[in-house]
Amino acid sequence: MKFRNWFILVLMFLFTGLSAQIKDPVKIKYTVNPVGDNVYEAVLTATMENKWHIYSKDLPPDSGIPTEVKISSKEGIELIGKLVEVGKKHDEFSEAFGAQIVYYANKVDFKQKFKLKNPNKPATVAAEITYQTCDDRVCLAPNTLEFQQKITPTSAGVATVTDAEKDKKTADSLAAIAAIPAVKPDSATATVSSVSKLDPKNLKINSLDFENPLTDCGTVKEKKNESYWMYLFLGFLGGLIALLTPCVFPMIPLTVSFFTKGNKNKAKGKRDAIIYGFFILIIFVLLSVPFHLIDGIAGNIFNEISTSVWLNIAFFVIFLFFAGSFFGYYDITLPSSIANKSSKAEEAGGIIGIFFMALTLVIVSFSCTGPILGSLLGSAVTGSTNVPMLLTFALAGFGLSWAIVFGLLALFPQALQSLPKSGGWMNTVKVALGFIELGLALKFLSKADLVSKTFLLKRELFIVLWILITIGLVLYLFGLIRFPHDDKKPKISIARKIFGVLGIGFIIYLVQGLFPSERPKLQMLSGILPPLNVSYLHNEKDGILGMKPEHDFFKAIEIAQKENKPVMVDFTGYGCENCRKMEEFVWSEPDILPILQNDVVLASLYVDDKEELPENEQTKIDMGGGQMKKLKTIGDRWSMFQQVNFNNNSQPHYVLITPDGKVINTPVSGYMPKEDFKKFLECGVNFYKSKK
Repeated sequence: MKFRNWFILVLMFLFTGLSAQIKDPVKIKYTVNPVGDNVYEAVLTATMENKWHIYSKDLPPDSGIPTEVKISSKEGIELIGKLVEVGKKHDEFSEAFGAQIVYYANKVDFKQKFKLKNPNKPATVAAEITYQTCDDRVCLAPNTLEFQQKITPTSAGVATVTDAEKDKKTADSLAAIAAIPAVKPDSATATVSSVSKLDPKNLKINSLDFENPLTDCGTVKEKKNESYWMYLFLGFLGGLIALLTPCVFPMIPLTVSFFTKGNKNKAKGKRDAIIYGFFILIIFVLLSVPFHLIDGIAGNIFNEISTSVWLNIAFFVIFLFFAGSFFGYYDITLPSSIANKSSKAEEAGGIIGIFFMALTLVIVSFSCTGPILGSLLGSAVTGSTNVPMLLTFALAGFGLSWAIVFGLLALFPQALQSLPKSGGWMNTVKVALGFIELGLALKFLSKADLVSKTFLLKRELFIVLWILITIGLVLYLFGLIRFPHDDKKPKISIARKIFGVLGIGFIIYLVQGLFPSERPKLQMLSGILPPLNVSYLHNEKDGILGMKPEHDFFKAIEIAQKENKPVMVDFTGYGCENCRKMEEFVWSEPDILPILQNDVVLASLYVDDKEELPENEQTKIDMGGGQMKKLKTIGDRWSMFQQVNFNNNSQPHYVLITPDGKVINTPVSGYMPKEDFKKFLECGVNFYKSKK
């Protein structure tokens, strides 16, 4: 075997090993089907792994990367109609982009009909597809693949590429691979600074050994999603608040006393009270069952609700209605016939009677608990991908708080004497919840405004409205305004004064968001406020948080050598939602932003940069299975640069590098909590400073 063949074989082995750990969650298959009368249909079928998706061809500007498909032939074809997408469409609002995005999961077909301009001669029809795939943590670099099918205009219709042609393509492509990762430096002491520009001969830099960094500190482990437990906690907190309302609180001593004093056998009474609390928990959990059934019938319904303009406006109106109820202008109650039937069923006695006692409590207290439960429902439906399970956890938390209170008081009835007596303070709690409902209502109005692209409710206007609502709450807590069920001369307790002062503090906190600053303000409200780009103050030309990163790795290295700083390579993308989330919610933190501004040279390499490379630097790589990877743009280059040097193709992906081109610590990927990114960043920077 000739040396050249051995060389190609070795390259195949190395390239296979390289690709083994690179994410490849999308498989593309290309077919051409005869329709009849010289009409054919080109079909590109994309199959995605679980939790991954690719975007539709129709996306708003400055959001994700839309899928592009081109069908062409040197022999000449005539396209018929437009490209058609066939698959289960997901229509979702993106907080990071501030726009509506459409994507497909599991499987989607891109279909394009065409005619041969010369129906009597064979033709080779090429298909080129460019797409980006993402999950909930990372996005991969846009990928461009090419396919070919040979059409023989006979009764047989379509003939595929022959094996000989495939072999020829593979050999040619392997030669192209040999030209790309390129040659090693001329000597072991060669440094990155000797490379002046990126070209097909220096994509691979041997000193960038990410598997053997200079230190192993700062390694970040992926954390599991804790949203279920968060909703359990929120439900538990909501249940405790509901217990303090005038609809529920007076029922606590009455109910517990019934079980512990109204029964001759005190042990049995306590047992029945605990069973009563358990049934309360079960009833609240059962309230989530219909949502599981709905999800099973129409799995996309909650996503449609989340991104529907009219349904978000409906939620806005409903929350205003809830607020009016809490203010005391009217009561929200279930039909009295339901409560009467449940109360009558209590006469059955035993376990069944206890169950209906619990059900009666839930029904009677609905006027206070309904708006609180509605708030949990609204936040889950419009902000999650697994609504039924989140609702189950939220309602379980709500019922658990009631079950614990009733159960503990049944076991220790003497504690009833230490409970505060019913009074005007319960109405104060209810009215305060009304102001909170007003604030939450604006979130749904904002979502409707963003989805409809009217952008009338800007970030600053939203903040002003919240300030006005909080001012109203503070005035109420200090007794300066009253509502229908308040005492004419309310007593301003110490608790009301404390919460009033906290309200003033919250107003001061909100005011910060009305003024321009080097970093985004109000990070605690980042999931509620309109995104930064929907603002009177935002200016895209200011760069990332006012910083001006380099967009060329080699220029960043030159600057780092002059300034004696490490380089933070940020593999990112214009259409990378998780990248924007990292910049807005993590980079902007006051203990992180100064490090990025002062201690590193930031190199943001956009893997979806569409500017084309010089023609002599464009090439193709055979990825196997008839898929041809096309390196045509600057983004393609940086994407391949990331793959051959760091065995990774996801964004965001962060690497800290010394000025002489050595990896300092283990790179990290994806959206991550502030603490994890800070640990990675400080570890690398401090290590470099200690070794200077």
